[in-house]
Amino acid sequence: MSGGWRINFLLIFFLVFSGLVGYKLFYWQILKAEELAAAAEKQHWVSFEIPAKRGDILASDGFPLATSEEAFLVFASIPDLKEKPEVVASKIAPLIVEEGVEKTEQMIKQRLSREDLVWVPLRHKVSRQTKENLEKLNIAGIGFEEEEKRDYPEGSISAHLLGFVGADINGKDKGYFGLEGYYDLELRGQPGFVHREKDALGRPILVGESKEEKRINGKNLLTTIDRSVQLIVEEKLKIGLRRYGAVSGSVVVMEPKNGAILAMASLPSYDPAFYWKYDKTLFPNPIIASSYEPGSTFKVLVMAAAIDSGVVSPETHCDKCAGPRNISGYTIRTWNDKYFPDSTMTEVIQHSDNVGMVFVSERLGKEKLLAYIKNFGFGKPTGIDLQEETSPPLRPDGEWKPIDLATASFGQGIAVTPLQMVRAVGTIANKGGLVKAFVVKKIIGEGKEKEIPLSGGVQVIKPSTAAIITEMMVNAVDNGEAKWAKPKGFRIAGKTGTAQIPVAGHYDEEKTIASFVGFAPADEPKFVMLVTLREPTSSPWGSETAAPLWFDIAKELFTYYGILPE
Repeated sequence: MSGGWRINFLLIFFLVFSGLVGYKLFYWQILKAEELAAAAEKQHWVSFEIPAKRGDILASDGFPLATSEEAFLVFASIPDLKEKPEVVASKIAPLIVEEGVEKTEQMIKQRLSREDLVWVPLRHKVSRQTKENLEKLNIAGIGFEEEEKRDYPEGSISAHLLGFVGADINGKDKGYFGLEGYYDLELRGQPGFVHREKDALGRPILVGESKEEKRINGKNLLTTIDRSVQLIVEEKLKIGLRRYGAVSGSVVVMEPKNGAILAMASLPSYDPAFYWKYDKTLFPNPIIASSYEPGSTFKVLVMAAAIDSGVVSPETHCDKCAGPRNISGYTIRTWNDKYFPDSTMTEVIQHSDNVGMVFVSERLGKEKLLAYIKNFGFGKPTGIDLQEETSPPLRPDGEWKPIDLATASFGQGIAVTPLQMVRAVGTIANKGGLVKAFVVKKIIGEGKEKEIPLSGGVQVIKPSTAAIITEMMVNAVDNGEAKWAKPKGFRIAGKTGTAQIPVAGHYDEEKTIASFVGFAPADEPKFVMLVTLREPTSSPWGSETAAPLWFDIAKELFTYYGILPE
């Protein structure tokens, strides 16, 4: 009896044990086969990454605005160091100094003293000259890896337009802001890899098998930016800020027929090659990421809407322009408290008459006014190919009160971006067609080129309306407050603007944003341009600051394009 029990027990034990062994074999050989094979493969091979070259950003003439140059990572293999960390640090620090020799030396010493690491980076993106100087020190344990450094041959020109290349959370190069950010995937390419057999100590076997995955270099971007126009704009803007004592300023120049951005500049700016030395608030591009109230420049768009819808004509007389208007308890006056009874619509634009524009908005009505505002592209992003574009929202249709419609007619109580504004006025220059603004016209890869298709545009106002508004704008330039600064012999369509800056629910009476928007030549426009100056101190008025700056730039553009006076 007892012997039979033992035999049964052993039989059961062997059956269970065999089952467990079989299960384990099945688990490792079948279920985990791929994972174990991959682990074995990993132990047998060592991989080296071959960085892809970041693509260039080119001006319209092919000259690089942003390119990549050779650079090196300086690192230390701690087990191979023969000297004490403080000795190595004292030798290296003067050659790779970042924030003073003492701070750099302390940083190197701390990294070399790490007992939990065998490899530490000491400085990224040093030049070949620095590498050679370090090699002359002949310090055991100090090595180099090839990488690349972003270079901007023209310095800080177009900084807001270009953006910069920084590092992501993994330390890899990544584009931020502007074109570098928007087209980061196209510019960065794909790295390649070399896989080589290694020995038990992890060293590559020189005669062993190797595999290579070829890198795909980043694509180049051919932009619409005209370097000559960009240089003119930036130099004139610098002079303008000093001359008029403005806190900041922006200029954007666009080709009205297709939306190509010819130049775009904002000051103060930064150097994208040394972006980390600047305040982060300078990085966003004010032309697409900041909003302002456009003031009187908006009047030409409201007038265009009214003429296009047939509620007024250039000869329509304003029978409510004899004095201030009271709207919902608010008093609306002209900018200089002068009034022109029985003004025509042409004269309303010429005098930049706020009261006359209230008359226009009342003729137009809420539904039509809001429809045209939206059709001109306000309330939504333009879709330009630059990172960080924002769009100030329009208040919901049901929340527009009579006072809101009145103030919007002369550009207060409504916020826009400079790009939205120049694009909307470009509609008048383009015979009523609203086009999409863009910067990159071609993406060039290795042996391939991709043309960026142009937007067909949307007809916002009739060509006849655009022609009428153009003549009203020409009259405003020839006979308005800024006529003293206008270049003689040129037909220029434009409008000044002066808007108070809203602060904590009210308008600051001392601070303004002065602007001028226009296009030239008026009959066959080569460019449409907007100039904005924030808080000019020489004069708060657009006619005495932004307008003369616009004309100064226009004079240079006339010469550059070979446009002769009539």
